[in-house]
Amino acid sequence: MAGPGGGSSDVQWCFSQVKGAMDDDVAEADIISTVEFNHSGELLATGDKGGRVVIFQQEPESKNQPQCRGEYNVYSTFQSHEPEFDYLKSLEIEEKINKIRWLPQKNAAQFLLSTNDKTIKLWKISERDKRPEGYNLKEEDGRYRDPNTVTALRVPVFRPMDLMVEASPRRVFANAHTYHINSISVNSDCETYLSADDLRINLWHLEITDRSFNIVDIKPANMEELTEVITAAEFHPNQCNTFVYSSSKGTIRLCDMRASALCDRHTKLFEEPEDPNNRSFFSEIISSISDVKFSHSGRYMMTRDYLSVKIWDLNMESRPVETYQVHEYLRSKLCSLYENDCIFDKFECCWNGNDSVVMTGSYNNFFRMFDRGYRQDVTLEASRENSKPRSVLKPRKISTGGKRKKDEISVDSLDFNKKILHTAWHPLDNIIAVATTNNLYIFQDKLN
Repeated sequence: MAGPGGGSSDVQWCFSQVKGAMDDDVAEADIISTVEFNHSGELLATGDKGGRVVIFQQEPESKNQPQCRGEYNVYSTFQSHEPEFDYLKSLEIEEKINKIRWLPQKNAAQFLLSTNDKTIKLWKISERDKRPEGYNLKEEDGRYRDPNTVTALRVPVFRPMDLMVEASPRRVFANAHTYHINSISVNSDCETYLSADDLRINLWHLEITDRSFNIVDIKPANMEELTEVITAAEFHPNQCNTFVYSSSKGTIRLCDMRASALCDRHTKLFEEPEDPNNRSFFSEIISSISDVKFSHSGRYMMTRDYLSVKIWDLNMESRPVETYQVHEYLRSKLCSLYENDCIFDKFECCWNGNDSVVMTGSYNNFFRMFDRGYRQDVTLEASRENSKPRSVLKPRKISTGGKRKKDEISVDSLDFNKKILHTAWHPLDNIIAVATTNNLYIFQDKLN
């Protein structure tokens, strides 16, 4: 598995960079809430609870050190969302960025969608390295001249200037969601995208901001009859008519927009029968799906619930083809995790470039990789102690009881305040981005 985005069986992961302040006192606004590579992997965007988007750009590889891939440095930072107040409902709308999605690049500029709980924005990120000079009716400082003082016509020219990266809002898609937006997904037609909240999914055209089409509505006539909510939604990577959405009951529904305008009737329902031996008070909570992602090939989809990652073949609805336990050792701790609200944490998951490995986060700043071909898994840690350049990450082992071996960590000593909810994998290379509370760790495979 030596190809791009290859497996974990022959990959040694090593530390590359860490972004963000290393203080113990973390401001709420600095907590990272989403991480996303663009389609080439050259740009990496993060959103935080303060409504900011920070974009990192990969430096070109140096010719002196061809084995050393370029680092990611800050390319652009801008305030995407501001806190708002809904006066009708007397509700404060947080500025926190829930999701960022890049649009495929069509020209020199880059475009991305960012959303908070209520409003989606389309941003254009463009570069300027020339400026016009020699206006006839304007001074160089921008003041207008008296036309009567113009005695000769000049031809304005472009002069080189220092590179400037501008982020400008091109569209604002607002007032379409009553509940909190949890997902946005750009369609493969590159013209439309969907946005999902707890009870509805809307379809938007990227050029039209004043209307969207409601394609899923699970809101019951009487809210007391509400039994489930939508937790995530995503378009198929190459079939523009197909999308899936997951629910808090652990089901995934695949819908075909060709069937009807309102996709309340799903085309396929993916659900695994519950094991009666594992039935408990917490069963419904831990079966809620926090993330769903199609594979790049479009053949499989991955879902993440509280304790596991499941891989589904789109041709088989009855059960997943692969199930990976992320932190099964926490099953005995569900009571305390319920009391401290950790049981409601929403972990995301991601595929590597060729769909052979999946990655997701856990507690104690651990993250997990599962190699699908070799059926191997590894637990790695994003920590300050391992942040020496090019230092290889050592696999971590968790002791679940009995005598603890050397280098093992006891379940009772795990820090549940340190959690990795957001991860991203470079689409072409073995480079991963892992968000701890307010730090972004970048790891890459060790090149010989």
